[in-house]
Amino acid sequence: MIESLDRKNMLTMKLLHYLITKENYNPILIQGAENEIWLENLSNDYKVVRIVSNHIINDEQLDFDLFRTNKILSKIKLKTFSMKMKALTVYIDLDEDLKIENTKNVDMISITDEKDIKNYKFVTDSFPDIDNNLKFSEEGLQLFLKITNDINNKNRKDSVKVDEIFKPKTPVITIALIVINCLIFIYTFFIGDMNWMFNTFSVNGERIIKYGEWYRIITGGFMHAEIFHLLFNMYSLFIIGSQIESFQGKGKFTVTYFFSMITGSMLSMILNRGNSVGASGAIFGLLGAMIIFGSYYRVYLGQVVKSQIIPLVIVNLLIGFLSSGIDNFAHIGGLIGGILITNALGVKYKSKTFDRVNGVIVSLLFVIIMVVISLTLVKF
Repeated sequence: MIESLDRKNMLTMKLLHYLITKENYNPILIQGAENEIWLENLSNDYKVVRIVSNHIINDEQLDFDLFRTNKILSKIKLKTFSMKMKALTVYIDLDEDLKIENTKNVDMISITDEKDIKNYKFVTDSFPDIDNNLKFSEEGLQLFLKITNDINNKNRKDSVKVDEIFKPKTPVITIALIVINCLIFIYTFFIGDMNWMFNTFSVNGERIIKYGEWYRIITGGFMHAEIFHLLFNMYSLFIIGSQIESFQGKGKFTVTYFFSMITGSMLSMILNRGNSVGASGAIFGLLGAMIIFGSYYRVYLGQVVKSQIIPLVIVNLLIGFLSSGIDNFAHIGGLIGGILITNALGVKYKSKTFDRVNGVIVSLLFVIIMVVISLTLVKF
C-alpha cells in the first residue's frame, strides 16, 4: 500500500512538474474535489487537465466521474468566457478491467507509469515533449525536492510577471486622448463654426460611402454633441482607459483604441442614418479588451469582469436600443473590434502565436467585410 501511494504521488508530481513549469498550466481550486488536481491553460488544446489519483473500480464510479467532470467544465467555461472547453483526464489508479473512451468534451487516459503516456498518440500530439520531460535522474526524496523547488521557482517568476502587468502606471496615452477630445470640443463650440464642423467631420454613412470621405471614421470619434456627452465619455475613458493602458502597454492600447473607433464608425456608417459623433465606440472597444484580458487573468480580474464589466456593457447596450439619439451600432462595432484586436495583439505572457495569428486574420476579415458591404451600398 505504501509503495502504491509512493508511486501515485511521484507520478502525480512528475505530471504537475511538466504541466506547470513547461506548459504554463495553473492550478484551479475546485470545491469538494478530493484525490484529484485540476489545472487550466486557456491557450492550450486542452484548456483543462485533471489528474485523478482516486481508485476507480467500476463503470458506475467512472460514469459518475465523467458526469461530474462535465458539470465542473461547464462552470469553468462560463467563468472563462470560453466557447469550447476540451479537457484531458489522467487516471493513475484505474482498475485494469475498466475501459475508457474519449467523449466530445473530455479525453481520458489511464497510466500507472510515465512510460504509458506513449500509448496515447492524441496526448503526445498535444504535448510532443511530455515523454522526455517525465524522465528524471533523481529518485525518492531528491526527486521530490527537485520537483517542489522547480514549481516554486516557476510560481515566483509568474508572480514577478503579474506584478509587472498590474502595478500602477501613468496613463500617458489615455490622458493625451482626453486632452485632444476636450480641445476639439472647445474649438467646435467656442471658436469654430459648429454646424460646419459637424457636417464636415462627423460619421455620416452617406458622405463616407457615396463621396469617399473616409477620414470621418476617425474624426467623428473625437467630436461630441454637448458638454455632458463629452464629460460622460471622458470619465469613462479615464476609468477604463487607465486600466487597459496599464495592462496592454502604450503601443497596444493605442492600436486597440483606434481600431475600435474605426470598427465602431464603420458599423455605424453602414447601419445608422444621419450624423454620429463621440468616443463611445472606442470606449466600448476598451471594455471588450477588458473582457478578453480578464478571461486570461481571471484569478485577478474574473470577478470584476463578471460582476461589473459585462453587466455595464449589457445595460448600456439596452439603454442604447431603448433610447433615441444613441448610436448603438457604433457601440456594438467598437465592442467587437476591441475583442478581435485584443486577441490579435495578444495578452502578455498568455497568448500563443497561433492565437494571435487567428486574431489578426479575423480582425482583418471583419474590416474587409464592412468595407465590401459599404462599397456594395454605393450602387444603391
